[in-house]
Amino acid sequence: MSKVNFENLLEAGVHFGHLKRKWNPAMAPYIFEEKKGIHIIDLNKTIAHLDQACAAMKQIAKSGKKVLFVATKKQAKEIVSQKVAEVNMPFVTERWSGGMLTNFQTTRKSIRKMATIDKMKSDGSWETLNKREKLFKTRQREKLEKNFGSIADMTRQPAAIFLVDILKEHIALNEAKRLNIPTFAMVDTNSNPKLVDFPIPSNDDATKSISIILDAICGAIKEGLEDRKTTKGSEKEEAVEETVVTETATETQEGNN
Repeated sequence: MSKVNFENLLEAGVHFGHLKRKWNPAMAPYIFEEKKGIHIIDLNKTIAHLDQACAAMKQIAKSGKKVLFVATKKQAKEIVSQKVAEVNMPFVTERWSGGMLTNFQTTRKSIRKMATIDKMKSDGSWETLNKREKLFKTRQREKLEKNFGSIADMTRQPAAIFLVDILKEHIALNEAKRLNIPTFAMVDTNSNPKLVDFPIPSNDDATKSISIILDAICGAIKEGLEDRKTTKGSEKEEAVEETVVTETATETQEGNN
């Protein structure tokens, strides 16, 4: 399903965990061995869990729902924003504002504020502002764009959330859990996989490792979106055919009368 094989993962360094002394004992089932004081992740387990995560992601995308991606660590920001934007899903790579999910109405208010400022520029009311007001609104817009720009199209709570590093993104993880939003995450040897619904045991620090996992996840979303398009298209065709058949039957009946 994920189209990622053992060699690909090995090459990307997905198997490299943290130092043995930094480990979380709950990760024991996913650790293959210890090498030079570093825990090595069992890549066969990674593939199995990645396949499960991809299958679930494909279904979510096929149903037309949104998945929110969260990765604010330096190594992951660019990879996530680039790959996730390609499948048109919302993402947070700057800073997780506490309550972004649990207080979603406030988040929507901030997004609407952005839209209001944009509208002012297009409807001419921007020109009625003085220089100081314009500067204030411009700065406000920039700040809102930085924090909420990438989730501007998220009109309702996401159907799932994907995290890179659950220790760093613990606030987002807690909010998702409180709201019973399914959680997907790259989980390294220093984290507790039991906190996540779909843990993918993997190196969450190396850019190559983050990139290969994201490729598989976004690939599954893409497949789901394409399936949705195909299903919608065939439904439309069926509806047209049905109409034609009904109309023909009606005409035939009228002709017989």
